[in-house]
Amino acid sequence: MEYVSRVPRPPLDGLIDDLYYLEGAPPYARLTLPPGPSALLVVNLGAPFRIRAGTEIETAGYADGCVITMPTRAFEFGYPPETRSVGVHFKPWGPAPFLPMPAAELCDRPVTVEQVWGRPAVAELRDRLATAAGPHEMLTLLEEELMRRLCETAGLGLVRRTSGVIAAAAGAVAIGGLSVAAGVSGTHLTRRFKELIGVTPKRLARTYRFAATVFAIDPAGPIDWGDLAGGAGYFDQAHFGHEFRAFTGLTPTRYVEVRRRFLREHPGHALDGWPLPAD
Repeated sequence: MEYVSRVPRPPLDGLIDDLYYLEGAPPYARLTLPPGPSALLVVNLGAPFRIRAGTEIETAGYADGCVITMPTRAFEFGYPPETRSVGVHFKPWGPAPFLPMPAAELCDRPVTVEQVWGRPAVAELRDRLATAAGPHEMLTLLEEELMRRLCETAGLGLVRRTSGVIAAAAGAVAIGGLSVAAGVSGTHLTRRFKELIGVTPKRLARTYRFAATVFAIDPAGPIDWGDLAGGAGYFDQAHFGHEFRAFTGLTPTRYVEVRRRFLREHPGHALDGWPLPAD
């Protein structure tokens, strides 16, 4: 599988972690994507893919691509035998300047790119991407489209600064102190977060803490779960296990087993690190 990515130029770099191109056979027909402190835009250039946003929700197909604001639950992606797309890994607040609706309306509800940008515009963009000379030109075209659509967004500075504090502390912050430091009421801060990210500051902090904990795990070696839970600031191992199941649907030990399976069956794969095999 070919994966090409790069950080966009300013001011997009303050909203986006990277732009990427993906092509080839996925490692598994179905992949589970645990919720993390990021959002996603995919412009699909191959066969449709499918997404199930929670076990109680039916799987839906996406032909043109999808937009996913920061999730609170694991998503399951179903891939065709060959996939091809370009996309954006946004910071949690990153999609806000490109959305015609509050992010809270899309929380855990993936939508097509057409629903966000309109069918004619998306059809034109997909045509230009499909005829580009290669991945790097495609990423440049996507970057230009994002620059063209970038707009002023009320409250973005406040949400971005406060989210930065949460991120820097890996979620280990006193939520009540965030509004005091920002000079606004807790109600105002929560409202802005839900408008621009889709979740509350408390939920964002939980997600950053979970992500930092997962990335601290070395699945190839022995794991002291007590030390890991304590180092991440969880009350105890029961609290840690509850959070793990809430974010992944798996116990910590089962998560490591699944991660080890990925490493064993697809060592060095471009997608290793966050997605999990759902088969």
